Amino acid sequence: MREATPERWRVEHVVTPAFFDLDPMAIVWHGHYVKYFELARSALLTKLDYDYEQMIESGYVWPVVEVWVKYAKPARLKQPLVVRAEVVEYENRLKIAYRITDQASGTRLTLGSTTQVAVDSKSNELQFVTPRVLWQRLGVAP
Repeated sequence: MREATPERWRVEHVVTPAFFDLDPMAIVWHGHYVKYFELARSALLTKLDYDYEQMIESGYVWPVVEVWVKYAKPARLKQPLVVRAEVVEYENRLKIAYRITDQASGTRLTLGSTTQVAVDSKSNELQFVTPRVLWQRLGVAP
Protein backbone atom coordinates (compact mmCIF):
# COMPACT_ATOMS: atom_id res chain seq x y z
CA MET A 1 0.00 0.00 0.00
CA ARG A 2 1.32 3.42 -0.97
CA GLU A 3 2.01 5.93 1.79
CA ALA A 4 0.00 9.13 1.79
CA THR A 5 1.60 11.98 -0.11
CA PRO A 6 2.81 14.72 2.24
CA GLU A 7 0.54 17.77 2.07
CA ARG A 8 3.40 20.02 1.00
CA TRP A 9 3.99 17.79 -2.05
CA ARG A 10 0.59 18.71 -3.51
CA VAL A 11 -1.27 21.79 -4.63
CA GLU A 12 -4.69 22.63 -6.04
CA HIS A 13 -4.86 25.32 -8.69
CA VAL A 14 -8.12 26.70 -10.12
CA VAL A 15 -8.40 27.46 -13.84
CA THR A 16 -11.40 28.67 -15.80
CA PRO A 17 -11.41 27.85 -19.52
CA ALA A 18 -11.74 30.89 -21.76
CA PHE A 19 -13.23 31.09 -25.23
CA PHE A 20 -9.83 30.63 -26.90
CA ASP A 21 -9.42 27.29 -25.07
CA LEU A 22 -12.37 25.75 -26.95
CA ASP A 23 -12.41 23.60 -30.07
CA PRO A 24 -15.10 23.68 -32.80
CA MET A 25 -17.28 21.38 -30.65
CA ALA A 26 -17.41 24.06 -27.89
CA ILE A 27 -15.41 21.98 -25.40
CA VAL A 28 -11.86 22.51 -24.16
CA TRP A 29 -9.41 21.43 -26.86
CA HIS A 30 -7.44 18.39 -25.69
CA GLY A 31 -4.05 20.13 -25.94
CA HIS A 32 -5.01 22.77 -23.37
CA TYR A 33 -5.14 20.21 -20.58
CA VAL A 34 -1.34 20.05 -20.75
CA LYS A 35 -1.32 23.84 -20.26
CA TYR A 36 -3.49 23.39 -17.17
CA PHE A 37 -1.05 20.76 -15.89
CA GLU A 38 1.79 23.26 -16.38
CA LEU A 39 -0.03 25.95 -14.39
CA ALA A 40 -0.52 23.54 -11.49
CA ARG A 41 3.04 22.17 -11.77
CA SER A 42 4.43 25.70 -11.62
CA ALA A 43 2.34 26.42 -8.50
CA LEU A 44 3.58 23.19 -6.94
CA LEU A 45 7.23 23.95 -7.69
CA THR A 46 6.80 27.42 -6.19
CA LYS A 47 5.28 25.85 -3.06
CA LEU A 48 8.31 23.56 -2.85
CA ASP A 49 10.62 26.59 -3.15
CA TYR A 50 12.09 25.13 -6.34
CA ASP A 51 10.55 27.03 -9.24
CA TYR A 52 12.08 27.20 -12.69
CA GLU A 53 14.44 30.06 -11.85
CA GLN A 54 15.64 28.24 -8.74
CA MET A 55 16.20 25.08 -10.77
CA ILE A 56 18.46 26.97 -13.13
CA GLU A 57 20.28 28.62 -10.21
CA SER A 58 20.87 25.15 -8.71
CA GLY A 59 22.65 24.08 -11.90
CA TYR A 60 19.94 21.88 -13.37
CA VAL A 61 17.21 22.09 -15.94
CA TRP A 62 14.30 19.66 -15.74
CA PRO A 63 12.80 19.02 -19.19
CA VAL A 64 9.52 17.16 -19.47
CA VAL A 65 10.23 13.85 -21.19
CA GLU A 66 6.81 12.25 -20.93
CA VAL A 67 3.19 13.40 -20.70
CA TRP A 68 0.27 11.07 -20.12
CA VAL A 69 -3.39 12.18 -20.25
CA LYS A 70 -6.64 10.26 -19.75
CA TYR A 71 -9.78 12.20 -20.67
CA ALA A 72 -13.00 11.15 -18.93
CA LYS A 73 -15.39 14.07 -19.42
CA PRO A 74 -15.03 17.35 -21.32
CA ALA A 75 -14.47 20.72 -19.72
CA ARG A 76 -16.48 23.67 -20.99
CA LEU A 77 -16.35 27.45 -21.32
CA LYS A 78 -16.13 29.27 -17.97
CA GLN A 79 -16.36 26.01 -16.00
CA PRO A 80 -14.13 26.46 -12.94
CA LEU A 81 -11.74 23.53 -12.75
CA VAL A 82 -9.54 22.36 -9.90
CA VAL A 83 -6.21 21.02 -11.10
CA ARG A 84 -4.54 18.98 -8.39
CA ALA A 85 -0.83 18.30 -8.82
CA GLU A 86 1.25 16.10 -6.55
CA VAL A 87 4.72 14.63 -6.53
CA VAL A 88 4.46 10.85 -6.86
CA GLU A 89 8.09 9.96 -7.71
CA TYR A 90 11.35 11.75 -7.03
CA GLU A 91 14.08 9.12 -7.33
CA ASN A 92 15.92 9.25 -10.68
CA ARG A 93 13.18 11.48 -12.12
CA LEU A 94 10.42 13.83 -11.02
CA LYS A 95 6.93 12.52 -11.71
CA ILE A 96 3.88 14.64 -10.98
CA ALA A 97 0.33 13.28 -11.13
CA TYR A 98 -2.65 15.47 -12.02
CA ARG A 99 -6.37 15.25 -11.46
CA ILE A 100 -8.72 17.80 -13.01
CA THR A 101 -12.17 18.04 -11.45
CA ASP A 102 -15.21 20.28 -11.80
CA GLN A 103 -14.96 22.76 -8.93
CA ALA A 104 -18.71 22.77 -8.19
CA SER A 105 -19.45 19.04 -8.24
CA GLY A 106 -16.04 17.42 -7.75
CA THR A 107 -16.65 15.29 -10.84
CA ARG A 108 -13.40 13.93 -12.28
CA LEU A 109 -12.75 15.14 -15.81
CA THR A 110 -9.14 14.27 -16.54
CA LEU A 111 -6.18 12.39 -15.07
CA GLY A 112 -2.58 12.80 -16.14
CA SER A 113 1.08 12.85 -15.28
CA THR A 114 4.32 14.42 -16.40
CA THR A 115 7.82 13.05 -16.00
CA GLN A 116 10.85 15.31 -15.84
CA VAL A 117 14.53 14.44 -15.65
CA ALA A 118 17.44 16.42 -14.31
CA VAL A 119 20.02 17.66 -16.79
CA ASP A 120 23.21 19.42 -15.73
CA SER A 121 22.85 22.91 -17.21
CA LYS A 122 26.60 23.29 -17.93
CA SER A 123 27.42 19.90 -19.42
CA ASN A 124 23.92 19.05 -20.75
CA GLU A 125 24.39 15.59 -19.26
CA LEU A 126 21.37 13.64 -18.04
CA GLN A 127 21.55 12.91 -14.33
CA PHE A 128 20.74 9.30 -13.52
CA VAL A 129 20.48 10.06 -9.81
CA THR A 130 18.18 12.77 -8.50
CA PRO A 131 20.20 15.84 -7.54
CA ARG A 132 20.38 16.42 -3.80
CA VAL A 133 18.74 19.85 -4.17
CA LEU A 134 15.40 18.28 -5.12
CA TRP A 135 15.59 15.89 -2.17
CA GLN A 136 16.27 18.89 0.07
CA ARG A 137 13.27 20.80 -1.29
CA LEU A 138 11.07 17.74 -0.74
CA GLY A 139 12.45 17.28 2.77
CA VAL A 140 13.78 13.76 2.15
CA ALA A 141 17.53 14.44 1.89
CA PRO A 142 19.59 11.86 3.80
